[in-house]
Amino acid sequence: METKQEHEHCHDHNHEHTHDGHDHNHDHHGGIGHVHPVVTNLKLALALNLTFTIIEFIGGAMTNSVAILSDAIHDLGDSIAIATALWLENHSLKGRSGSYSYGNRRYSILAATITSIILIAGSVLIVYTSVPRLLHPEAVHTGGMFWLAIIGLSFNGFTAWKLSRGNKSLNQKAIMLHLMEDVLGWAAVLVGSMIMYFTKWYWIDPVLSLGIAAYVLYNAIINLKAAGRIFMQAVPKRFDEKDITDKLMDIPMVSSVHDLHVWTMDGEFNVLTTHLVLKKGSGLDDIQEVRKLALKILNDHDIQHPTLQIELSGESCKLTAC
Repeated sequence: METKQEHEHCHDHNHEHTHDGHDHNHDHHGGIGHVHPVVTNLKLALALNLTFTIIEFIGGAMTNSVAILSDAIHDLGDSIAIATALWLENHSLKGRSGSYSYGNRRYSILAATITSIILIAGSVLIVYTSVPRLLHPEAVHTGGMFWLAIIGLSFNGFTAWKLSRGNKSLNQKAIMLHLMEDVLGWAAVLVGSMIMYFTKWYWIDPVLSLGIAAYVLYNAIINLKAAGRIFMQAVPKRFDEKDITDKLMDIPMVSSVHDLHVWTMDGEFNVLTTHLVLKKGSGLDDIQEVRKLALKILNDHDIQHPTLQIELSGESCKLTAC
């Protein structure tokens, strides 16, 4: 029997693609003119965040609150991060090309990385401005802080809710982290303003600011590490190599599985390559059946782009011996 190797690619959960002489350079993100909901939500988030940032700077100066001014700086960083994320997200939605055969999804992770770096820089700036006020507390306008906190909760809460209705890419999670931190921060300012109104404990203001900075810094570092894992093509954390290897080995006529590699393009679109060796005596019908069953298993394990190399028993999988 003539030696045969087959490479099969599957780009979608609902149908299989074979590359039998036709062009495969179509876009997997929707037709021309289609506006991705993530882009729409990011535009709304940018408009609302930038508007409220201006309100914060004015309100922070009027109330003499370092917590509000710190959050204004944080929100300015948010606006820059969202604008960057929006621009890069648009790039990430472009289909594959001659230069980027897997498409441009890594732009989304680049956006998440930049967003996280901006968060870290903003947190350091907040600490720098808050420590002197902690050592030398100043009176603040608690009534103004209270109403700004109400407005802040409304703006950021609505924006976070809208953005949560999109997909869950690492880029969008980074932006969601910005917004959820803002919601929590304004909730803290709301409570703090009421406590200071009754107690005159003005040191609470810089303490709130430092607390917000610590929370932002902690989560930004986590997000940055996640982006780093994706850039380094680490195996997705939810992927169980032993489980999927065992299931592939359970396919009739498969004698061994080797060279199994898996990585993710952006935290959502997962890529896998592997070699399946068939038992002695396997024919063309066995190859087709193994391929079909293997693709079904990989689809069930959230693999959007599997590449299978099917080998016959005793066949070398490389130009040199394995």
